[in-house]
Amino acid sequence: MNTELLAPCGLYCGVCGVYMASRDNNQKLKDKLANAYGVTPEQIACKGCLSDEKFVYCQTCGIRTCVMEKNYEGCHQCNNFPCKLIDDFPVPVGKKVILRSVPARKNLGTEKWVQEEENRYRCPHCSVQLFRGARRCGSCKELVETD
Repeated sequence: MNTELLAPCGLYCGVCGVYMASRDNNQKLKDKLANAYGVTPEQIACKGCLSDEKFVYCQTCGIRTCVMEKNYEGCHQCNNFPCKLIDDFPVPVGKKVILRSVPARKNLGTEKWVQEEENRYRCPHCSVQLFRGARRCGSCKELVETD
């Protein structure tokens, strides 16, 4: 298990579009994500929230800072979850995932949680790994529902 992908907030990096586009050097996906995030395609680069190479928006994450200051691995260890940082999360879909994912990690444990997140974002038609928020499978082109 790559621990650099264990985002403290519950948005598992292994199914993040920015991470996957960067890892796979997928220029088409980088271009789409750059447009969606208002950055350049060159800024679509990440090796995980806990790595030295984080996506530009994740570099200043208050949630990650809070977790690290408390010496926790993630919000799943905090008795104050959900807190103001979660309540004020700027992306509604991300907030919805966090509210689902953090209790799941707490209940399942990290390894099982990672498996569940990876399985959740898998094409039901061809089983290829999807990124969180994908609307269509990049492999078989079928419409999918994620989150």
